[in-house]
Amino acid sequence: MPDSDKQGTSRLGKGMTVAAWVIALILFTLFFEDRLDKQRNPNQSVYARINDSGVQEVLLKRNRFGHYVTAGTVNNRVVEFLLDTGASDVAIPVALAEQLGLRRGAAVQYQTANGVVTAYRTVLDSVTIGPIVVRNVPASINPGLRDMEILLGMSVLKRIEFTQRGDTLILRPYE
Repeated sequence: MPDSDKQGTSRLGKGMTVAAWVIALILFTLFFEDRLDKQRNPNQSVYARINDSGVQEVLLKRNRFGHYVTAGTVNNRVVEFLLDTGASDVAIPVALAEQLGLRRGAAVQYQTANGVVTAYRTVLDSVTIGPIVVRNVPASINPGLRDMEILLGMSVLKRIEFTQRGDTLILRPYE
């Protein structure tokens, strides 16, 4: 085999090895990213059941940080919620509020763990978690929230019965 053919074969072999490593790294990244996302939100698919009394209920698993994060909808658009009994309203990050087409209302001050925050009132037509639907929900558009996660506060949670058993939160609509 001439030297030029050996060099070409050698370069091709090195190129294939590099390509194989790049593909392997991409696959590992996708695999672990999916696992981490499932640890952060174990409720990406909402599990609903009918209990012994014939009432539909939603079961949420606590994530590895001790929080309840779940998929749901606001005004029929898919979102992610972090349940927060310490929040008086549903709190929506500005960027997500814009995507949802929400209008800013009156400015309002909230006392948070990070200090006083100015947010803007809005009303959501509907909030759903699985089969549970809550309508005409007071909410706030909060410029201080950086994630695309909505804090599901008491303006929804006070209209839902919820019980915690171990690391499972059970949600039921009020009759």
